[in-house]
This record gives sequence, structure tokens and C-alpha cells, in this order.
Amino acid sequence: MAAAAAGAMAASQASGLAAQAGLHSGLLTPFCQPSNTQNARAQDRVLRFAGAVQQVLEASGEEVALISRSGLDLTRFHLRYSHAGVMLKNGSEVPWSVRQLYFDCEEGHPRLFDQGLAGFLMSADSPDLGHIALVFLPREAADLLLRAAQDRPRALRLLAATYSANAYPFSLRYQNCNQWVAELLATAWGELPDGPDLRQRAQDWLKAAHYRPTAVQIDSHLTKFAGGWMPFLHLDDHPVDDQFGLTLQVSMPEALEAFVRARWPQARRVELCMDHEKVLQREGWTPIGMGCEAAVGDRVVEHLDGLAPERARPPAQSGDAGVK
Repeated sequence: MAAAAAGAMAASQASGLAAQAGLHSGLLTPFCQPSNTQNARAQDRVLRFAGAVQQVLEASGEEVALISRSGLDLTRFHLRYSHAGVMLKNGSEVPWSVRQLYFDCEEGHPRLFDQGLAGFLMSADSPDLGHIALVFLPREAADLLLRAAQDRPRALRLLAATYSANAYPFSLRYQNCNQWVAELLATAWGELPDGPDLRQRAQDWLKAAHYRPTAVQIDSHLTKFAGGWMPFLHLDDHPVDDQFGLTLQVSMPEALEAFVRARWPQARRVELCMDHEKVLQREGWTPIGMGCEAAVGDRVVEHLDGLAPERARPPAQSGDAGVK
């Protein structure tokens, strides 16, 4: 199944609870394996990509945004983005950190984690092709989301005890990272007070607000049953009809964006992609193609083909920290 927390946290950038936390997730992809080491040229590209993303954030004049990142190759499921979080200008050690759910491999359960933008982008599996989508909200929606995201008791109350990469969005048994974001949106926009049943009330609100998870098509029963031997994939929370129909309902970034767009038509989306040559920027809800190919109206905001020769480079300071 498509993952909630994709990629691996860069160990050199992680601090506190996230040190050396592997976050691989995919239908048949093992979790908690060491990430591929990026060479200096790849790090240069990603850091320049992060700089371009931060320029968009700063120019927006906003303090909060939804952010989605490509990580795993999910083309077999016709998906690009695997991991979403809430981008906060303030509230961490460095400006513009991503508040997100991740699976702590050392401790064996999910945690909330604030990660700097550079570290967030380096967590993706491929340093050669990357996509980021930012959604900026109208003032009312943004203020409510900012208040909920910075309310640590409520944000932590929404954290489930058990992680599942393919968690069913209307069950309390498991949770993936995108589902935590969905429930945070419900808590914010439903103005739900804290309490032991907050997750249930958030899910009830999402149902009433016509939130539609992503319908992920499983290509075979063999693939479905293979998930039974994977420790972070589960079927016991999904309706039986979905299981036999080879379609599982899962919270994915595309579902979050569609929900936001329907509820807040004034929301603005900016997508950026990076390949070996450039960083490309597009405004609007039409996604960039599966590569990083410009269309009419797109802007090349950074040229990457003039990178310096490979060299040793100290890790970037990303201000990563656990949410307590």
C-alpha cells in the first residue's frame, strides 16, 4: 500500500527522538532499513530545491501551509505524493518546519516530529527527482489550522498508538501520517475541544464533511495477502468488501488536497519539482507531469546544471525535534 511516512530521516540531521529513524513505507517495501547515502552533488541539489521552496513560503506571507512530498515510487498505484504534514513558520528551532507523524523504529511506535525543510526533502528516497506541493489557505482556515497545530495537547491526542501504512481512515485501530493530518484538519475546522474521544469526533466530522480518502487499487490478491507478512501493513481495519474488491480506502496527500479545495475554494496551490537540471514552479491545481517537464505558464526558478564538483559537505542544520 501507499505509505504514510515515506523515506528515511537523514541521520546526520536528526536530533532527539528521531535520530537514525528509518521511515520506509510502501506496499512491499520494508520499514526501518538504512537510507541510501546521498553524495555531495545530490545534497547540493536538494538544498537548492529547499531554498526555492522556502522562497515561495516566505513570499506567501503566511504562517502555515499544507505540504506534500514525493518519496517512494508509487506510479504502480497512479500516485505521486506519499507523505503530508503541516508547514509552520514558527514553533520550532528554525523557521518553516514540518509537523508530521513518523514511525519511530527504535521505540516501535508513531511519534510527532518537527523537521526542518532541508531534512524533510532529504528524507525522500530519490535525490534525482523530487516534487513538493504547498497549499495556502484562506485566512479563516489558516488561523484555525495554525491554532490546532500549535495546540500540543490536541495534536498529540490525535496520535494513534499503532501505525499502519494503509490505515483505514474511519477506524481508530491504526493511523498513517496523512490520516493524522486529516484528523488535525477536522479538529481545526470543526473547532473540536480536547478530550479522550477526540479522534472519534474528528473522524465523525470528516464523514459529515464528505471527506473522501484515496481509493488505492491493489493489483492482485497475491499482493494483498503479501501484506499480511509485513509488520506495518494491515487489513483488519478495512471493510471486507474493500478487501475482496482489491480497493483500499487510504488517506493520501491527493485526498487531503481535494478535500481542502472543495471546502475552501479560495485555497492556493503551488507545486515545485526538481530534476538534474532545474527547479520548476507551477501555480494552480493542475499537477506537473510525472517527470519535471515545463508547460505554458511554468517558471524555472533555479538552474541546477552548474553544480560544483562533488566534495565533502557538512550536514545542514534542520532543527529537527520531537513534539512533546
